[in-house]
Amino acid sequence: MFKKVLIANRGEIACRIIRTLKKMGIGSVAIYSEADAGARHVLEADEAVCVGAAPAAESYLKTAKILQVALETGAEAIHPGYGFLSENADFAEACEAAGVTFIGPTSSQMKAFGLKHTARELAEQNGVPLLPGTGLLANLAEAQQQAQKIGYPVMLKSTAGGGGIGMQLIWSENELEAAFESVQRLSRANFKETGIYLEKYVEAARHIEVQIFGNGLGQVIALGERDCSVQRRNQKVIEETPAPNITQQTRDALSSTAVKLASALNYRSAGTVEFVFDNATSEFYFLEVNTRLQVEHGVTELVTGTDLVEWMIRIAAGETDVLNHYKHQPQGHAIQVRLYAEDPNKNFQPSSGVLTEVKFSAEARIDSWVETGSEVSQFYDPLIAKMLVHATDRDAAIIQMKNALKDTRLSGIETNLEYLRQVLADTVFPAGKQITRYLNGFTYQPQTIDVLDGGVISTIQDYPGRIGYWAVGVPPSGPMDHLAFRLGNKLVNNAEGVAGLEITLIGPKLKFNADAVIAVTGAPIELTLDGKKIAMWQSHSIKAGSTLTLGKINAAGCRAYLSVWGGFDVQDYLGSKSTFTLGQFGGHGGRTLRVGDVLHLNSQDAAPYIAKSLPQTLVPTYTHQWEIGVLYGPHGAPDFFTLDDIEMFFTTDWEVHYNSNTTGIRLIGPKPQWARQDGGEAGLHPSNIHDNAYAIGAIDFTGDMPVILGPDGPSLGGFVCPATIVQAELWKMGQLKAGDKIRFKRLTQIEAKTLELAQNVMVANLAGEPAKPLVSSAKSYSPILAEIAETPTQIKVVYRQAGDKYLLIEYGELVLDLNLRFRVHALMQWLEQQNINGVLDLTPGIRSLQVHYESLVLPLERLLNLLQKAEQALPKIDEMEVPTRIVHLPLSWDDVATQLAIEKYMQSVRKDAPWCEMVDGHASNIEFIRRINGLDSIEQVKEIVFNASYLTLGLGDVYLGAPVATPVDPRHRLVT
Repeated sequence: MFKKVLIANRGEIACRIIRTLKKMGIGSVAIYSEADAGARHVLEADEAVCVGAAPAAESYLKTAKILQVALETGAEAIHPGYGFLSENADFAEACEAAGVTFIGPTSSQMKAFGLKHTARELAEQNGVPLLPGTGLLANLAEAQQQAQKIGYPVMLKSTAGGGGIGMQLIWSENELEAAFESVQRLSRANFKETGIYLEKYVEAARHIEVQIFGNGLGQVIALGERDCSVQRRNQKVIEETPAPNITQQTRDALSSTAVKLASALNYRSAGTVEFVFDNATSEFYFLEVNTRLQVEHGVTELVTGTDLVEWMIRIAAGETDVLNHYKHQPQGHAIQVRLYAEDPNKNFQPSSGVLTEVKFSAEARIDSWVETGSEVSQFYDPLIAKMLVHATDRDAAIIQMKNALKDTRLSGIETNLEYLRQVLADTVFPAGKQITRYLNGFTYQPQTIDVLDGGVISTIQDYPGRIGYWAVGVPPSGPMDHLAFRLGNKLVNNAEGVAGLEITLIGPKLKFNADAVIAVTGAPIELTLDGKKIAMWQSHSIKAGSTLTLGKINAAGCRAYLSVWGGFDVQDYLGSKSTFTLGQFGGHGGRTLRVGDVLHLNSQDAAPYIAKSLPQTLVPTYTHQWEIGVLYGPHGAPDFFTLDDIEMFFTTDWEVHYNSNTTGIRLIGPKPQWARQDGGEAGLHPSNIHDNAYAIGAIDFTGDMPVILGPDGPSLGGFVCPATIVQAELWKMGQLKAGDKIRFKRLTQIEAKTLELAQNVMVANLAGEPAKPLVSSAKSYSPILAEIAETPTQIKVVYRQAGDKYLLIEYGELVLDLNLRFRVHALMQWLEQQNINGVLDLTPGIRSLQVHYESLVLPLERLLNLLQKAEQALPKIDEMEVPTRIVHLPLSWDDVATQLAIEKYMQSVRKDAPWCEMVDGHASNIEFIRRINGLDSIEQVKEIVFNASYLTLGLGDVYLGAPVATPVDPRHRLVT
């Protein structure tokens, strides 16, 4: 037996061969192209070698290179799988000449059967029934003459190749001329052969094939027939065994005919003899021989209990007795469907890109190479998986396959998954009445929307977004204007959390492939359906084939929203469908929409359409001069800001900076005077603090510039925040446009709650009182809600208001003290153990803990009472044990991406920032780190960074850590 085998293929068949080799205790060598460097077969093989660039001609078809790899790695044999070099007689000869076993038929057998016209001659010599046809055609004139003789319709075929390539159905003489040139061209391009011939076309044809296997010494067996009639464009889609609705006499005749033909050449290894079966006459005719393993071999394995791949390896290794113990006693019925990365609604156009969701059914055998995150390349066949089921009979197998398809999910790119579901749900296949032309007349009904133009920034969002992951730096995302989003869902009878489309500045152009009910809300946007204007803030019933165009937002406001009845069918990622573009996850492919995308709709039960609209008096007002309600805090005067700073903050008309997005909205205005000279241990600027877990809608001062932190913003940072937007007013953040002016209105907790309750009533009922100008009774109060003084047995605790949904708890003084981090950890664990209804998220920092809570469920007063009581229940710090682990991470140094980020910051935010200095002609912050730490050279900075061990104190999208070195050197606590 071989010790090592090279697999000259990729994808699911390469994976299948590798797994069989492992089962047999044989080593495996995978080859791969540059495009497949991270592919599953590369990861599963014992060894893997790159053989060239992505195009198959430069990698998987490079015979000399593949043989070189086999010799260099010590592989004694090569398994070609199917496709690529599997039926290449010259390659088989080259392998044998190099002393490497080719696992498959002999080169002479491949030559004899490989060209269809010679295969027909062999079939005729052995008494195999043939369709009327021709030998190789010399020219078009001969083709026309022979077609008339045979009678239309005819099939024009390339003598080489398979898989439907180089075949064309000709119904009349006027189609033949164009087809002749086309088939010749395809044959030349794909198989380097130009020979073509004609064959009579059977209109009520089925495609039935027989699996054969030979030992090369004259012993050939048949392992039953397969029906492969469900095809599109001559490409098989569904295969099954045994073939339905044929007699046992016909089965026996098919098998004996196939065995007779293969035995004439002492056939070796796996092969398939294909026949055309005429449903009208129940006669069958020879089609061709495939001298390789077939894509559909798995259904035969399931009913016969064999492993054809293992047989091929054993025969190639000289074990000629492999077939001696086989008795053909098939059990049950097996069906296979092929899952392709292609769009059935666009004439099966191949689809490439990243599969953001792969979930296969546990009820089926899955032969695949993909998983969540796999990238489907444009360079290769779009087959991504084969799904196989095996049951006691055909009806049971069909039910099992339907269930398996129902339980399977593939997202990120287009696949034929839904197409297969509809074929199985049709009446033809379940009845076993399929013919090869069946799918030509099958009507696919997609529940999809084609993106004809993606707009500027269009993303899938849901409400309230991705809650519960702030502690690890994953933001909620979700709609920037939650009010318009929620109202849109209500207008189309959706539940509040159903996914919709957020549109920024310029919208997309969308073609609906199914009937739908839609509503567009948000800022006034140009809106047409099939070229005719339609109104916002009301529902519309539209028909399949309609095109919805969302143009520009010309007036005030920044974002509009498209809601569709049932919502968009995208997978949940960490509990939400919202797109987080920076993290490249959620929504459709983790990104904004672009031309060619296909959005899937959740199917809905038929129900009468009832139009809904929002009264004009309740439509939000979009302006360039905004008043936004906030709560003072978490940070304020006199510890961080002066009283004059706070007064300035609430009386300034802040201008929206052009460099604003869902991460944060920068504001232009006066600089604070600040109540302190610097940030102490936390940094040079008085805005710096050691840590602050940010609330969504918090206005933090990054230096002297305030930034409203958005739903994609940082979770943990080191800047003070004098105010936080309240829940009912957060929607306004989504409508702020560059140049708009904002006046922040200081509210109380009671006012914030009143606004929120009124807003919820309006959303629920599409009715209520129109919004009124904000009137605040809040004058001057501290953002500190409560304090616990320091005692010999109690650490100082400060409870800071951070809007109406967040509370910031700070321990001790503004110093870096690990004891405070342990205290934070103890409080967080205590809160988790209490499982308090209304606590949504806990985000720890170095000396603080932020509690995200639902104030309508858990009132602030009760939360404060619980937290203050908790202090008596927390363990002593010197008695605490916290699990730790060591993680090794790669580091980059002065990376070009970092340099680019610094340059962009200097161009669009602040060109004179002290942490952005020019060194050797490019912007660098390393010189700043050197200088501020009093080091002599940049090389010393690098030495410390790369040699230190880091203690992680807080984990978010802003990493907080301190380098720890041995021996301890005070310089090793870098200021960065």
